[in-house]
Amino acid sequence: MPGYGIADAKGGRGLLPWRWAEERLQKGRTYFIATADPAGKPHVMPVWGVWFNNAFFFSTGDQSRKARNLSTNSQCSVATEIDFERRPNKGQIKDTVVIEGMAEVITDSRTRKKFSAIYEDKYAWDMEGFNEPIYRVRPQLVFGLTPEFNQTATRWKFDE
Repeated sequence: MPGYGIADAKGGRGLLPWRWAEERLQKGRTYFIATADPAGKPHVMPVWGVWFNNAFFFSTGDQSRKARNLSTNSQCSVATEIDFERRPNKGQIKDTVVIEGMAEVITDSRTRKKFSAIYEDKYAWDMEGFNEPIYRVRPQLVFGLTPEFNQTATRWKFDE
């Protein structure tokens, strides 16, 4: 994690394995997606989503601010929910995964069906007749953070 004063771990010691990030992306319930409008104004909102085929999938109404932002700037960030453990005078951040990537609308019927099946199972949400846009975010950069941030903060880079 350049810029955070964390020394490179020799042989990957202390760094988180990719499987760690995938497990949290699969198990997360609420995710936060950050988009920007054409003028660069940021917009962050919670969404439900699923991780499969090495990508994050979510849906939103085609007239939502997220959808309008993504139609002009497909770059976005997605973060897993943050769980705070309450302690007197300090909060402790638990495991967090942040994805940076490009969102694309999915039109392929097989992928839409797979998304719907996983989503319905995960959220107990009836997907019968669902026809809202589904987005796929393929990661370009992913950050993994734990309470032991100064020992385990990990960044994964993927081909664009």
